Amino acid sequence: MANGQAAAESDLQIFIADDDGAVRDALAMIFELDGFRVKTFPEGSSLLQAVAATRPDCIIIDVHMPGRSGLDVLQELGPGFTAPIFMISGQGDIPMAVEAIKKGAHDFIEKPFDADTVVSRVRDALAARNRAASDNGSALHAFPGEDQLTPREREVLEQIAQGASNKEAGRHLGISPRTIEVHRARIMEKLGARNTADLVRIVYSDQRRG
Repeated sequence: MANGQAAAESDLQIFIADDDGAVRDALAMIFELDGFRVKTFPEGSSLLQAVAATRPDCIIIDVHMPGRSGLDVLQELGPGFTAPIFMISGQGDIPMAVEAIKKGAHDFIEKPFDADTVVSRVRDALAARNRAASDNGSALHAFPGEDQLTPREREVLEQIAQGASNKEAGRHLGISPRTIEVHRARIMEKLGARNTADLVRIVYSDQRRG
């Protein structure tokens, strides 16, 4: 990694919570080598205490932990917590990770994980957050059912309406294509769309009439 990139990321802090010490150490090493500041926690309660004192730029937390689980932490942080939260999940935990995404988690990381992939996913998430902060607002105009969508679902819908694939939308928003699929399914259910073409018609129907 270039020294300039390390310097740019040296002010970014990541909190990692996992009851498996080997996973904590591996993730800490990955991000510290890439120039991030890292704090690790063996369970959710100590992470929440640390968040009350210092707001991290990103949180990576295991779904299953003794005491407060990853889902408990997610719920306690609430929808007003803007830093991206990644859930760590094993293969059997994917439905639970999907449920976490519905409740506001940014994305999930499957075990076993690849070091480069994890760092790239976090970088993409932070870049997407910066783009959102500097954006002047959604390009979508009012459409039927928009009040049912979460801010994240609206962002995903905007990408879909612009013709982006799951991979392209995920890259732009800093989330995985699988997570885009989860949001897409939720959006279609809320808006009563049968397919992507339906979604586009719903989004642009009033504009065409105008």
